[in-house]
Amino acid sequence: QVQLVESGGGLVQPGGSLRLSCAASGFTLDDYNIGWFRQAPGKEREGVSCISRRDGSTYYADSVKGRFSISRDNAKNTVYLQMNSLKPEDTAVYYCAAARGYYSGTFYCSNHYIMNYWGKGTLVTVSS
Repeated sequence: QVQLVESGGGLVQPGGSLRLSCAASGFTLDDYNIGWFRQAPGKEREGVSCISRRDGSTYYADSVKGRFSISRDNAKNTVYLQMNSLKPEDTAVYYCAAARGYYSGTFYCSNHYIMNYWGKGTLVTVSS
């Protein structure tokens, strides 16, 4: 059974850090393009960071560049999102997703509807 399970969300003060994890089962993450997406109340789902299977290139939304970092541990079949210098506007439900294909990280983060597998999400709340 294909499954993605996110963890690591929670309440953090502005300026703090969190590391989200996304563990895959039923398939090998290294064979897929991987992305982190988020959705705040009343807003569209947006691509935060994606890794391309084709060339390993990464995409970061402008709003998180320099603060967030995506990585993967193939041995653990897990992808991570390190989030530093968190801001209240980072508050959202964060989802990881996987997609087949050979496009760029920018492509996958810009077209969330083509992702094949989704986790159920983990809530990140940035508040004092």
